[in-house]
Amino acid sequence: MANLAFYIFMNKQIIITASVLGMLAVITGAFGAHGLKPLLTPQQLEVWHTAVQYHFYHVFALLFLSTLVRFKSNLIVAGYYLFTFGILLFSGSLYLLSCRDLLGWGWLSIMGPITPIGGLLFIIGWLTLALAAIRNK
Repeated sequence: MANLAFYIFMNKQIIITASVLGMLAVITGAFGAHGLKPLLTPQQLEVWHTAVQYHFYHVFALLFLSTLVRFKSNLIVAGYYLFTFGILLFSGSLYLLSCRDLLGWGWLSIMGPITPIGGLLFIIGWLTLALAAIRNK
């Protein structure tokens, strides 16, 4: 029974995380379109837009994961963490990189290698989703 309680908790956790990250995706999208448009170059805005896109895609992936918690699979739990940390590393690093000139934080260029790590977490998250579906009886 404790196992069931864990998966009920995880379902709630996934939905709350997706809701908060979804809200932040709307805010960052609007901020980029309205607040940053006059301040960033077209290339920097494109990087910001890419961050928002992948942010949203993986919020939807998290919401989908919440429907699969009934599989009671550790792969679903792993997917939750992979997608969440993927958003933070991939989109988060792109948000910062696109604004580094505006912020005057040239040292943020060291964030460049973090972006592909976030992308790798996304890829592994999708793989865990596929494996969870394959293993589900």
